[in-house]
Amino acid sequence: MYLRPMNKRILKLAIPNIISNISIPLLGMVDTALMGHMDSLVYVGAIALGSMVFNFIYWGLGFLRMGTVGFTAQAKGANDKKEITRILYRAGIIAFIGGIFIIAIHPLIINFGLGITSAGPEVKLYAQEYFNIRIWAAPASLLILVLSGWFVGMHNTIYPMIISILTNILNIGFSLWFVYGMDMKSDGVAWGTLISQYLSATLGIGFIVYKYREYIIKVMWSKLLDSKALKKFANVNSDIFIRTLGIIFVFSFFTVQSANINDKILAVNAILFQFFILFSYMLDGFANAAEALSGEAVGMNSRKTMLKYTKYLFGWGLIFSLLFTLAYVFFGNEILGLLTNNKDIIETAQPMMFWVIMMPLVSFAAFMWDGIFIGATASKAMRNTMILATLIVFLPLYYWGPWDLINRLWIAFMAYMFARGLFLGLMFNSSVLKKLNG
Repeated sequence: MYLRPMNKRILKLAIPNIISNISIPLLGMVDTALMGHMDSLVYVGAIALGSMVFNFIYWGLGFLRMGTVGFTAQAKGANDKKEITRILYRAGIIAFIGGIFIIAIHPLIINFGLGITSAGPEVKLYAQEYFNIRIWAAPASLLILVLSGWFVGMHNTIYPMIISILTNILNIGFSLWFVYGMDMKSDGVAWGTLISQYLSATLGIGFIVYKYREYIIKVMWSKLLDSKALKKFANVNSDIFIRTLGIIFVFSFFTVQSANINDKILAVNAILFQFFILFSYMLDGFANAAEALSGEAVGMNSRKTMLKYTKYLFGWGLIFSLLFTLAYVFFGNEILGLLTNNKDIIETAQPMMFWVIMMPLVSFAAFMWDGIFIGATASKAMRNTMILATLIVFLPLYYWGPWDLINRLWIAFMAYMFARGLFLGLMFNSSVLKKLNG
């Protein structure tokens, strides 16, 4: 099949990202499936609550990857090799310090996270056990974010793919061994994650030494800690941090409100949400390509190039969302059956599959715009649109919508995802295009 050069370039960046990204929700689905086939649904709830707390941490610090992608891609577009090295070192130092700090305050984090839910005491007990083990992977997890972002900014999506696949193969393997071989429960899943994160971070460092040795150079601390560069890095990343907190708030609100209904709805929504996670990580392959390409366009100062990239990227995003919609229509119940064999959960979840089918078409624009804005480091617009989508769409629909509580939660979430894409699209010209001349 003939493909235009631009399509080939997008696919060259996107396909490795898709392969690496797909392994992440598959891991979550395996963890959910492992617990979903236990003799009690409290283990599914424990993984959902424990993962919610980690979402606060790692999604909140996702700016380490996103900011690194944008700045690295722009430095590459400008052919500034020294700045490419400084970006890697700056982000790596922040990741290490951040990981140590998270470990130091982790009792406060888990107590707060579990304190805002109404889940049963047994669910909270297993969630805390899961958290207290997995938290020791924090330095490695944050370093993986930085390395993945730097590789993507360098237009190398092969190494993040290898790191991600290896991480999740190891994670699944260790989790299966601990759960079935060692007769552990949610704590076995946590140990699997801990071990695999450190092994994968080591591999990422090895890739730097092997492929990018020319960038392992001595840098002047005065340049590395340049106040102007650090201020720019901090401003962009603080905006991304606030934007990410908005996402975490909505996702965690979804989990907390599900838990407040009852443990069964918590388990059902945790399983149904895996469909959204699966789609989002798949589509993120193209969003990650958008980060690298839009960053390059900014580095080139080319408005024409940015418009061209945007047109082609959205075409691929739409195609993928349509494919996922069809997949969920025809195979949704089969996927549900793989995630759990609990008849009560399946019977409750099946009438709610409508929302799963709606997810791809409603939300794909938000993911594509996110990638473009991240690469362009147009972080203020991302921050502002997230705040608007949360405050004037999500929360009002949840609290004042005329539907029953469960459907109100899903309707508010769907509208929130659609609003994010709409608001970013409206701000594209003023936040991105107007800054470019070529």
